[in-house]
Amino acid sequence: MLTVYHASGAGLAKVEGENATTGAVWIDLLHPTREEERDVEKRLGILLPTREEMAEIEVSSRLYQEGGAYFMTATVLHRAETATPEATAITFVLTERTLITIRYAEPRAFAMFPARGDASAGSAIEVLVGLLEAIIDREADIIEGIQAQADRLGQSIFEMRGGTATRTKRFEVVLKQIGRLGEVTSKLRDSMLSLSRLLTYLTQVATSRGDSPSVREQIRTAGRDVQSLSDHLGYLNSRLTFMLDASLGLVSIEQNQIIKLFSVAAVALLPPTLIASIYGMNFRVMPELEWSFGYPLALVLMVLSAVVPFIYFRRKGWL
Repeated sequence: MLTVYHASGAGLAKVEGENATTGAVWIDLLHPTREEERDVEKRLGILLPTREEMAEIEVSSRLYQEGGAYFMTATVLHRAETATPEATAITFVLTERTLITIRYAEPRAFAMFPARGDASAGSAIEVLVGLLEAIIDREADIIEGIQAQADRLGQSIFEMRGGTATRTKRFEVVLKQIGRLGEVTSKLRDSMLSLSRLLTYLTQVATSRGDSPSVREQIRTAGRDVQSLSDHLGYLNSRLTFMLDASLGLVSIEQNQIIKLFSVAAVALLPPTLIASIYGMNFRVMPELEWSFGYPLALVLMVLSAVVPFIYFRRKGWL
């Protein structure tokens, strides 16, 4: 789908029609067909990268100049609130008068940015900077959500109540939540790294193009925001690692407690088993075989041999 925006006094105005791309300040290609790509290439005199080329991870394949246009590809997180968050590559092509975005996903920032009505978005590079700021703001909101979820998880881990079976089920849920948050955090760190590289390159582009000082200051501010968010993501990643280790440690303690109970039970039942085994032998000559108090004595010995270790373990604090 091809969406075209023109600059207006109130910001960006969506334009439709056969000649809409003429004088456009922003052309947004969402899941473009080959015909749409050819039409844009013909009108602007550039070659757009394919989806496979956008997915390449080499910096030289993501940030380059060709045919008078600057090509910049960044990784952006979307579907963060769902069970399957995804990172998608988005390419920004900056020409003298037009910004072209090529994407195969629908991050929320792309819907939010035109709706803001930013009157300062009068040139292609201003649209690009504003769009990047919207992406950064959106990912900052996602990071804040992860922070809130991590706070709740931290409290639930160390304040967990209930029986062993209940705690085991809750720990299973907690571990899955930590794993999901860790996956989102990892994708966000990749996104921040790609955005940092893009903004560094864009700073050089703005300087070489002779763009206004205000635009260059906006780019530097966005770069500082990305660096700050990257540092915060590092802290969140360390915290999630700590919570994962703490959860696994508590699960290990639960398992050790169960094994300890089985071990104590086995030790406590060993003497009664030994006594029962002795008096269960069928030798012809056994002193207590004809004794009328032999059976009660054997029962009493078995009970005492089980109770004495139990009392000893309790006094030692092993139970």
